Amino acid sequence: MLDLKATFRIEKNSKKGYNTGINSIFDLMAENINKFTEADLKRGHYFKINFETEGAHPIHPVQHAHDNNEKPVEEDENKHRNIKEIFKDGLRQIIASLVILVIGFLLLNWSAYYKIVSSKWDQYFGTQEVSPLNDLAKPKTPVYSQEEIKTSNDPRVQKKQIPSLDLAITPIDSRLIVPRINQNIPIVTVSSDSLIKRDWGALEKEMQGALKNGVVHYPGTSLPGQTGNVVITGHSSYFPWDPGKFKDVFALLHQVVQGDKIIVYHNQDKYLYEVEEIKIVLPDNIDVLKQTTDDRITLITCTPVGTNLKRLIVVAKLIAVNDQAIDEQAQSVTR
Repeated sequence: MLDLKATFRIEKNSKKGYNTGINSIFDLMAENINKFTEADLKRGHYFKINFETEGAHPIHPVQHAHDNNEKPVEEDENKHRNIKEIFKDGLRQIIASLVILVIGFLLLNWSAYYKIVSSKWDQYFGTQEVSPLNDLAKPKTPVYSQEEIKTSNDPRVQKKQIPSLDLAITPIDSRLIVPRINQNIPIVTVSSDSLIKRDWGALEKEMQGALKNGVVHYPGTSLPGQTGNVVITGHSSYFPWDPGKFKDVFALLHQVVQGDKIIVYHNQDKYLYEVEEIKIVLPDNIDVLKQTTDDRITLITCTPVGTNLKRLIVVAKLIAVNDQAIDEQAQSVTR
């Protein structure tokens, strides 16, 4: 670029001063014209001469510029740089939003995911304890014997001669026991009035209220002891500010596998089920609520944990009642 450092000022109404300034410019141009290369001329360089009136500050009279048809390289680079910066800023915002969303999700479902992580940790390091509830899943064959006991007339001696009674202890309320996930949960029943009236809003409200106190027997389905499908639903996760104590009782239900046992106590009778099917369905799939000709239980909860996108379904068939196998029970009835 030609650098003309000479400065001048045009004197007002002074023809002489004007000519002197012009002559100075041409003299400098003549001295420096040889410094231009052929490439400079092809790029269309030209001189722009700014004249100032009297009273203005001195300036460089000659400035270097590009042809109007050619876009400056710096402008293209700045434009390219700006697009890259906009893309990077947008990507940073998306990543930050996703991080905030994940953190918020985990905080809302902290209790459920704490159980899941703790369970995985114990499994990985082999520190998982065997649930004592597994003992309830083992059918016991009752042994009946009659023997005459001779007792003393002394009441104090009689106390030692009479053997202790071996009676099974059963809860007075209805309960669901899933040994695999170490859960012993009360079963809450809901009136079927709203179901009969097809008032789905009232039914949902009643069930959500009942879920605060345990798992809920779905109205309109069979009860234990009745032929058909016993449907039980429970939370895998729920809002942390909800006052209920059973917000995540089914958080680990996805760990149940085929062959696992499920126990239900109802009216002080014990019902033992064996898991035979596990599947995931959409929320609008009502086939899982249909009644069947066999005796079974169906457990339902939301999945993935912390969402209501789908439903996890665990189906188990009845194999024993009061520790007596179904086949043996049927034989004793026909005799």
